[in-house]
Amino acid sequence: MNIKLILYCLFIPFSIWIITSTNLDKIFKKNSIMQIHCLYLALSLCLSYLLVNFFIDIYSTISLL
Repeated sequence: MNIKLILYCLFIPFSIWIITSTNLDKIFKKNSIMQIHCLYLALSLCLSYLLVNFFIDIYSTISLL
């Protein structure tokens, strides 16, 4: 199985857990729950993408040494 896929499956729930611990509700208007959830999802996908690529780059750099 592709290691990137496994890392994505690990980091997406982790990044959702991190982002939902922040209190972004005060930034948005009231009754905009759908927009808040979409922002949480987009931020968590972006964060997991960055984390996976970071760890893949670190692994490939270490393996070249």
